Amino acid sequence: MMESPAAVCPVPTEQQPINEYQALRDSWFFSWVTLDLRVYVTKLAWVWGWSWLIAGPLAAASFAPKKYILQFMLCGAAGAGVFVALIILRLYLGWSYVRDRLLRETIFYEESGWYDGQTWTKPPEVLTRDRLIVSYQVQPILQRLKRTFSILVLFVFGGSLIWNFL
Repeated sequence: MMESPAAVCPVPTEQQPINEYQALRDSWFFSWVTLDLRVYVTKLAWVWGWSWLIAGPLAAASFAPKKYILQFMLCGAAGAGVFVALIILRLYLGWSYVRDRLLRETIFYEESGWYDGQTWTKPPEVLTRDRLIVSYQVQPILQRLKRTFSILVLFVFGGSLIWNFL
């Protein structure tokens, strides 16, 4: 009986690209972007709302809310948006790392530490499987993150237009 190419893979289990993908997909934080659109937007809105705990006092220090309410709101919203942008960036970096590992024909891995790195060339079956996962699972996630970031940039641009007319 012949073993499958994945079964003879010398890469430690936690460093295999398919397992890195599954770990990301199942993680609490990185799975946000895989959720239903409404739930995903709600989570980002929660981050934005809680970010006001830091952004609000900073904006109030620059613009007294009683005197400059619109400037305070725009500055606070932009400050809270920075936290959302950082969340989106972190999600994007994690998913793009896994995408790159899945797409590569040769995988670098460490057997027991930083000093003994090895490489493994994926057999055609594993490479095809990994590239299909990228095409149908990972790329849509990265596209959603790019669209989210673009919408965030539009909000910042809109806020700056409003600011110019104050």
